Amino acid sequence: MSMINQFVLALLLSGFIAALAYWRGSLALSGAVGALLVGTVVYGFGGWIWGILLAFFFISSSLLSHYKEREKQAVAEEKFDKGHRRDLGQVLANGGAGAIVALLNGLFPSPLWLPLFLGTMATVTADTWATELGTLSKRPPRLITTGRVVPVGSSGGISLFGTAVSFAGGLIIGLATGLLMQNNVAMLAVVGGIGGLAGSLGDSFLGATVQQIYTCGSCQKETEKKIHCGQPSRPLRGWSWMNNDMVNFLSSVFGGVTAVLIYYLLVA
Repeated sequence: MSMINQFVLALLLSGFIAALAYWRGSLALSGAVGALLVGTVVYGFGGWIWGILLAFFFISSSLLSHYKEREKQAVAEEKFDKGHRRDLGQVLANGGAGAIVALLNGLFPSPLWLPLFLGTMATVTADTWATELGTLSKRPPRLITTGRVVPVGSSGGISLFGTAVSFAGGLIIGLATGLLMQNNVAMLAVVGGIGGLAGSLGDSFLGATVQQIYTCGSCQKETEKKIHCGQPSRPLRGWSWMNNDMVNFLSSVFGGVTAVLIYYLLVA
């Protein structure tokens, strides 16, 4: 397939998935535009295997966001800055690093880019799965830095269940990569599992230390929201520019780098 035909197909498939997700309520309009851009770049420069991995992350995450949606709504409204209808910022936070890697793969071909892309996709899958399913946990999580028990949905909170889900999400991305390539299936599964788990834990660490967290002046609860209980909330801790989208992007990079290190360690 010529490069032009590959980009045309990438544009058509990405447009179809973005439009369907917008219609289903998984994406806001800006998010649909972002998904079209990210999907086209990943498929166009990375190829069909990379495109399938991105699609698997997006479709599985969208399905999980609607799973027991009513039970998760209270936590989302209290803690999370944004809802399940992903906007442009959320799409770029989760797919932006992968798109950059795909672009580099197209411009400067190297064996390095595959494990790096695998790690970014494993991380965003691991973290999203852990968030969507971990919110349903009956046991409160513990802060990754101190072990202190925190409410469900708190930034930086981890649990045994959520950690297991994180590893499973990354493992499946790695397994899918190996099966699609028909090569090094077990090794790539390990790379995905470890890379995804490392990136997800990195996300939690950033959430517990430098992510901007606010406190509501009315109910005194911690939240990612700038507006809570109908009034502006006060900054409690963290850097003003380190919102959840930035945390997700940086953690995906960290997970990608970890995957590269594990990949070359196993190859050697």
